[in-house]
Amino acid sequence: MSDDAVLYEITDHVATITFNRPDSQNTISGPMLNALTERLLEADADIDVRAIIITGAGKFFCAGLDLRGSDITKNLSENKSSPATLNLRNTPPTVLHNLDTPTIAALNGSAAGYGMDLALGCDIRIMSEDAKLAAAFTARGVVPESGGTWILPRLIGWSRASEIIFTGKTLTAAECKEMGLVSRTANNNEVYAEALQTAKEIATNAPLAVQASKRMMRMSMNETFNDHVHHVFLQLLPLFQSEDFKEGMASFMERRPPDFKGR
Repeated sequence: MSDDAVLYEITDHVATITFNRPDSQNTISGPMLNALTERLLEADADIDVRAIIITGAGKFFCAGLDLRGSDITKNLSENKSSPATLNLRNTPPTVLHNLDTPTIAALNGSAAGYGMDLALGCDIRIMSEDAKLAAAFTARGVVPESGGTWILPRLIGWSRASEIIFTGKTLTAAECKEMGLVSRTANNNEVYAEALQTAKEIATNAPLAVQASKRMMRMSMNETFNDHVHHVFLQLLPLFQSEDFKEGMASFMERRPPDFKGR
C-alpha cells in the first residue's frame, strides 16, 4: 500500500482528507484506517484548522472496506480479536464522532458500507447528484459496524432507518436529500467546491465558539434540557474570557470583518 492512499492538505484554515485509491473505488485497507485516524487527530489538534473535508479521488467516495486485499475481515473471521482485547477508541468512526472541529463529507461519488457510515458520521454532507448511498450490510452478513445503527435512527427516525438497514437499500441522491441525510446535492464536478465554500464560511467564525457549539450539540443527544442548558452556560463562561470574544464584539461595534485567532 503506497503512502499516498490517504491524502492530506490544508488551505485557508480547511483540512482536506482524500481517499486516493480510485482504481479500487477508494475501498479502505487496514493501513488506511490507521492513516485516516492519524489525519483526523492531526487536523483536530491543529489550531490553524477550522474545518475538515473528507472526500474521494475519482468517481467514488468510498466503497467500504477492502474485502479482497485486506486482512481486516480475515483477522475478525479467524477470531484473532476477542471482546476482551478489541479496542475501538482509536478507530476512525469513534475518532470522527469525538472531533471538536466541524467535518464535511464531500460525496463526490457513491458510498457503500463503511464508506456510508463514515459519511453519516460527518457533521455536514454534500452529495453529487449522481451518487448513491448503499447500506449493503445485512446483504453481506454483517451489521453497520461503524456507527450506522446509532447515527441513522437519530437522523431520519426509527422507521426509515429500519427499512434502510434491514433491506440493505441503496438510496439515490434525491432520496438522501428528501430524507435529510444530506444538506444538499450538487453537480459532480461542483461537490468539492460546494464543500470548500461551506468550510470557508465556517472558518470565518470564532473557532472556539464553533467547537463549543459542536460539543454542546453532541452532548444534547444524551441529556435532558435542564442538564443541557447548565452545560451550555459552563461552556459560555470561558468564551467570555477569550480574545475571540473581545474581537467579535469589537468588530461588530466597528463594523468590520472580525480577525479571529482561535484564542
